[in-house]
Amino acid sequence: MEERLVCLVAHHTAALVEAQRRGLRAELEEFCFEDSEVTDALWYADLTSSPIGEAVDVDTRLGEILVRYGPGTVVFDSITQARPGLEAAVRRVEGRLAALNRR
Repeated sequence: MEERLVCLVAHHTAALVEAQRRGLRAELEEFCFEDSEVTDALWYADLTSSPIGEAVDVDTRLGEILVRYGPGTVVFDSITQARPGLEAAVRRVEGRLAALNRR
């Protein structure tokens, strides 16, 4: 379980995109990427929480990150590139939560 947790955290919130921009793809790939509901849930938690732990929607969270880092930075460019995948992960979790609430 510890190795799984390390891998999940290493790849949180599309980290591979930023790793590629920083020339660290090989180093990150030493950690297995898990394409799963658990990965989606981790990304969802990151993308729907503000830096101070308040609940926010994904657009607010991504906007906050983009403003904080600014155009032309590695983080700004990485988030911009990864945004469709990040939003898709949030939508998948929201869909699962909605399905649970309908039961």
